[in-house]
Amino acid sequence: MDFHLPYYSYRIKYASKYAALYHALHDEILESRLTLHTKLPSSRELAALYGLSRGTVNQVYDMLIAEGYLKADVGRGTYVVYAGGGQRKTGGYEQKSIRLSDWARRVQEDDRVPKIEGNQGQASGQPVISFEVGHPHMDEFPRELWNRGMYEQVRRMTESPQEEAHVAEGHYALREAIAQHLRRMRGIDAPPERIVIVNGSMQAIALLTQVLVNEGDPVIVERPGYQGAARAVRAAGGVPIHAAVDGQGLIPQPWKARLLFVTPSRQFPTGAVLGLERRQQLLRWAAEQGAVIVEDDYDSEFRHRGRPIEPLKVLDQEGRVVYIGTFSKTMLLDLRIGYVVLPEALLGAFVAAKRLYEPHPSGLLEQRSLAAFMASGGYERHLRRMRRIYASKFQLLQSLLQEHLSTLFDWVDCDAGLHVFGWWRGDAASYARYAAECRSLGVRWSDAASYGLLPEQAGACFGYAHLTEEEIRAGADRLQLASLHMGKQLK
Repeated sequence: MDFHLPYYSYRIKYASKYAALYHALHDEILESRLTLHTKLPSSRELAALYGLSRGTVNQVYDMLIAEGYLKADVGRGTYVVYAGGGQRKTGGYEQKSIRLSDWARRVQEDDRVPKIEGNQGQASGQPVISFEVGHPHMDEFPRELWNRGMYEQVRRMTESPQEEAHVAEGHYALREAIAQHLRRMRGIDAPPERIVIVNGSMQAIALLTQVLVNEGDPVIVERPGYQGAARAVRAAGGVPIHAAVDGQGLIPQPWKARLLFVTPSRQFPTGAVLGLERRQQLLRWAAEQGAVIVEDDYDSEFRHRGRPIEPLKVLDQEGRVVYIGTFSKTMLLDLRIGYVVLPEALLGAFVAAKRLYEPHPSGLLEQRSLAAFMASGGYERHLRRMRRIYASKFQLLQSLLQEHLSTLFDWVDCDAGLHVFGWWRGDAASYARYAAECRSLGVRWSDAASYGLLPEQAGACFGYAHLTEEEIRAGADRLQLASLHMGKQLK
């Protein structure tokens, strides 16, 4: 069926498939792109188009029917019955302009949600296979154990309300559990008092820039790298200084700056590991400049072979390194819990900044449940199980990519993480042709251009965590077929 929704664009903004589909349909109807009396695909057809379950589609349809946007007639299908459409009203008055602060203006100008290009539905009668990053495998998550823990914490919180009403640092038992985990698994010896719970790593990055960056301050960020750090710097009035990376990670330079964001355990997005000599160079630079290094350790929990690389924080003898970790990759994607290990000199200012935004810490129910889950040993058992699953998928994808596509990509050797990165061997035009051919065959990936590549560079991230081994093989076959098609076109 010929039917299009910007579903994949909404998947960037909404973590759950249900929410993405609901808002995509809702907005298309509200803006009259799906007009009155438009017939929608059946739940089976829409589920097949976007790789969803029929239950998810039916749930979204039922919600829109209840809200008066859709109507379902037995034997005829589901139709749009909302007749308003057009632009939203402003309440019957002319909206006047409002003077914004410099901070608000910078945030708004930089608030770009990356768009996913390419095939949104089926290709050649086949469902799309997406190697896009950021989607962990959820089938093995211990739902029953987690749910029991949540129910238990609800009971306990009703018995002692307001127990942690003004503790901006977060639930102490969770900070204790994280301290023990970091000591055992990452070699970081930090007391719970210097660990602060945040709503995902991005909150920590944003708060750190507000605490450390003044108007016009230069801040070092990796290129390519996580663009959230650069956005936070610009919002705070700082100036991002792009530092190059190579096969060994960030290349140290004698920068004139007092803040650096780096991903040493697994450079994002390339996956390169920062060697000991470069780590020591960065620490010497920080000491000489009186600078702070923010170490973002985003997915090194999943190491597939070899000895885990010790974090930069372990080498820090002067309190120059801030360590950020997250549970988004290891637990539920919607469980927005991260943490930051702070030097003593930075702790007070960071906590005060967080308390400004959250006088009452958010997500205490989830924090308490996670603390109990970790204390029971459930978290480490879950990690061990997921490491085995991810290692098998990683080895399969890596071998297939190296076997079939090494003439097109220069693969970055890596031993950890949830995606494989490759530099395109040709020019930007040939990369665009290959990507278009792949989209026509129903296979896609995360384009590294969204991570700040130079114009003359091209690269790709192939995520695998959410795919079955059968889907990985089928996707690799399509990638190879696209290369053969492109080869014939060049002859």
